[in-house]
Amino acid sequence: MKLLEGKTALVTGAARGIGKAIALKFASEGANVAFTDLAIDENGKATEAEIAAFGVKAKGYASNAASFEDTERVVAEIKNDFGTIDILVNNAGITKDGLMLRMTEAQWDAVINVNLKSAFNFCHAILPIMMRQRGGSIINMASVVGVHGNAGQANYAASKAGMIALAKSVAQEMGPKGIRANAIAPGFIITAMTDKLTDEVKADWAAKIPLRRAGLPEDIANVATFLASDMASYVSGQVIQVDGGMNM
Repeated sequence: MKLLEGKTALVTGAARGIGKAIALKFASEGANVAFTDLAIDENGKATEAEIAAFGVKAKGYASNAASFEDTERVVAEIKNDFGTIDILVNNAGITKDGLMLRMTEAQWDAVINVNLKSAFNFCHAILPIMMRQRGGSIINMASVVGVHGNAGQANYAASKAGMIALAKSVAQEMGPKGIRANAIAPGFIITAMTDKLTDEVKADWAAKIPLRRAGLPEDIANVATFLASDMASYVSGQVIQVDGGMNM
């Protein structure tokens, strides 16, 4: 039997990158997958088709994750379409980097709202569903910079540190209801975001990592699948750093 057979997962910000890799891995393990993105364009439709190719139910939903009202709407729609939501992956995120003294209020607010408030929005909407089922797994996508900070990314690091604290708090509150919450803190992962970096910068990053290579979205997806599955039934309130040993 597949690890996620019969379960329904919701992955936010999953039309591409790490979110897409998680959605595909979940589908390969038998989960029906709903995913959100700001807009479900041709790229989103292609992701939907790739997920469905595993023989599971798949549907993408346009959603502004930073909007409380829009999140309530889309979660109700997903619940109606799929019947249940067993797994939530809070993956939606953006960056607007800049040194603290030069960072604008708009840069700060945008990153906090999309990266952190969105996780509150989705947890708030989905927890009543999981409580009625007396079970569920919530996975917050954090970052190693949420653990140790990073110059030029005060807004991003703060949002990711918040994702860790949110997961731990939800784990404490919801544990008696059979609901688990954990965070994954990726390190240097090859995505469209990191593709913009020069080869020299990438090589410099890799040299600082004990495994001497960047990670792949699939590395994150594998850990997310474990946390979503019953194999992790006694794992809650944890932060798993998937970084090749970069942050020890």
